[in-house]
Amino acid sequence: ITVFSRNLKDLLLAAPAGAKATLGLDPGIRTGVKAAVVDATGKLLDTATLYPFQPKMDLRGAEAKLIELITRHKIGLIAIGNGTASRETEKLVGETLKLLPPAVKAPKSVVVSEAGASVYSASELAAQEFPDLDVSLRGAVSIARRLQDPLAELVKITPESIGVGQYQHDVSQVNLSRSLEAVIEDCVNAVGVDLNTASGALLSRVSGLSKMLADNIVARRDREGPFRTRQELLSVDRLGPKTFEQCAGFLRIMGGDNPLDASAVHPEAYPLV
Repeated sequence: ITVFSRNLKDLLLAAPAGAKATLGLDPGIRTGVKAAVVDATGKLLDTATLYPFQPKMDLRGAEAKLIELITRHKIGLIAIGNGTASRETEKLVGETLKLLPPAVKAPKSVVVSEAGASVYSASELAAQEFPDLDVSLRGAVSIARRLQDPLAELVKITPESIGVGQYQHDVSQVNLSRSLEAVIEDCVNAVGVDLNTASGALLSRVSGLSKMLADNIVARRDREGPFRTRQELLSVDRLGPKTFEQCAGFLRIMGGDNPLDASAVHPEAYPLV
């Protein structure tokens, strides 16, 4: 359990590649390579399926589509899942980047672990996020986002499915689950959460916030736009002063009205600072 927890912590705290438009590729041979483009905040913009391998061998078509996606959405990063046909897909991307027009800046391509992406794509959470999207394409979205910010994406998947421990079925499930939940909460609170981009799944891991409160924050954000100050949290349904006291220090607002809102300083200490 200790080893599992340590591995999970390393995985969750992996360095994020940052807010850049990202193309996620979920490699496959017979079923094709699934592609999904997300913008800098992780919002889905475009999807496609490429068939560069057997049996269709549509290499030219795949290259043309990749070039079109890269130029149209000004892609900065390409995330390639490390599953079946990952090497071939990486080679395809490398060849395609050489064909880009000189005016277009070539994105960086990175191979990321796709462990748990299929679990996420079939989950209830993914169905709520992308009700009209094909299950296999949801995996590509997850791969793109986990390069942008591993923590924000991996909290949506049960830790047992991320594949970071052995013998996880042979130990006490209650202790394992309690220990892994604690690791996730520690990681989220250590890093802090961007209040204006975090999903409900990530917000619900912050001290003091329940799933219901996290959903209320997201609903308020969708309704009235991004939060400008931490004080605005008090306008969220059912979020009272006590909860505010617990969660405010972990929620960051980048480029808001008060520069301290982007730091780990708690609102109580603002006058002192």
